[in-house]
Amino acid sequence: MLVCYLVIIKIECANVNYVNKTILKSAVSKEAVCLDGSPPAYHFQSGFGEGVKNWIVQLSGGGWCTNIIDCLGRTRDIHVGSTNIMKPWKFEGLYSTNQSENPDFYNWNKVFVRYCDGGSFTGDIEYVDPVTNLHFRGARIFEAIMDDLLAKGLKNAKNAILAGTSAGGYPAMLYCDHFHDLLPNTPRVKCLADAAHFIHV
Repeated sequence: MLVCYLVIIKIECANVNYVNKTILKSAVSKEAVCLDGSPPAYHFQSGFGEGVKNWIVQLSGGGWCTNIIDCLGRTRDIHVGSTNIMKPWKFEGLYSTNQSENPDFYNWNKVFVRYCDGGSFTGDIEYVDPVTNLHFRGARIFEAIMDDLLAKGLKNAKNAILAGTSAGGYPAMLYCDHFHDLLPNTPRVKCLADAAHFIHV
């Protein structure tokens, strides 16, 4: 029985796929930065085989910050406020490279964009309060990451999906037409908003 459990654990561990973050340092010169001024980041896994020209780009979620204290707190959160402390991300489900688990997208280029602006990738405020040093530049983050991905091959995509979950789903809807316009030579461009229509009360 113990041998069976060890075999199962070994198989499950073998399927775990942690992908390191790509820090987009060039975005800082465009003032496309996270709440704490750190550069934006994403996790990228190259496509292969017949999926090499197919892309799925997901904007991660994590709610909104609604006041200064809340936004400052996020800068110390390993998930939503500072890429300086964000860890590798586990690619599974829609991001799995296992064909039996993920038959539709297993061999696509996969991008998981880290959420670090507190406002659903929509802010573009020039002023930075010297006391808090908070930056609200989510719209610039979106543009900077799209520019980087286009240069990495997204511009040659045959199929492309812009997806988002929760607070990342709102910009997936908001930027859907813009994403389509960035890919004039891509035959199929789709957008997926997952659990994104919510009322903040």
